[in-house]
Amino acid sequence: MKIRRFSATAFAAALLIPGLAACNGNGTSDASATPSASGSVAPSASASNSAAKQALLDSTNAIRDGNFRFAMTGAGSTAEGQVHEPSQSAEMKMTIGDPSSDLMMKLDLIHAKPDSWVKLELGGTAAAQIPGVKNINTGKYQHLDQNRIKGNRSLGFDFSKVDPAGSAILTQGVTEVRQTGEGAYEGTVDVSKAAEAGSLDPAVITALGAQAQSVPFTAKVDPQGRLSELVLKIPAAGQSAAQDVKITYSDYGSAAAATKPPADQVVEAPPELYNLFN
Repeated sequence: MKIRRFSATAFAAALLIPGLAACNGNGTSDASATPSASGSVAPSASASNSAAKQALLDSTNAIRDGNFRFAMTGAGSTAEGQVHEPSQSAEMKMTIGDPSSDLMMKLDLIHAKPDSWVKLELGGTAAAQIPGVKNINTGKYQHLDQNRIKGNRSLGFDFSKVDPAGSAILTQGVTEVRQTGEGAYEGTVDVSKAAEAGSLDPAVITALGAQAQSVPFTAKVDPQGRLSELVLKIPAAGQSAAQDVKITYSDYGSAAAATKPPADQVVEAPPELYNLFN
């Protein structure tokens, strides 16, 4: 049985840009601008869209600094944690499903370079069928062999790619965006490349078909223009019902370093755990 990575999609949101008239270096109106009803000059729709998309691209810059907290919800799953690049540490707590589901998973993953630990709880009616489940459900943190999780996107963490949602990649796919209020945006995005970002199950993207090219989203930014919230409105596709997928970022520059688990709460990860995620 294979457990997929948490399927929450996140996109970068917008840096607030006032709807001012576009001017050239001489202070005269740009040729692409059109007069408004009041006689002032307003940007064209294409110019506004271009400026807003650039704002989206720029709003991911603070994420790359690697010092923030995040949360994701969607498809019956939740995740939250922090990234603290200054200490080369990160933590994510995740829940997929619930005890009434066929399979429920709770995962607490801690990285403190060069080590990683995971505490895993598997439940639900199908949990008993997982080979070696008793060796996995120990209630303790299991120390991970870095050679065995190299390249594994579920258990590994790459400090050169600190955003769990891949917002910078996803923002490149924005096809339409407009400002709806102070620090608020909405538009559509092509999620066909979201699998590369690691934030959306490839099976969902395939099931969406042509709909993947224009998925609606809304976004908010904080007063400094940094992404604070993004909601993706995924339409129904295949066997999946329509759903909202939400991601938030907070505590830019002030996230805490992850805490290593106490030594008396640590055991070495058994082969069954690696097999579960491979």
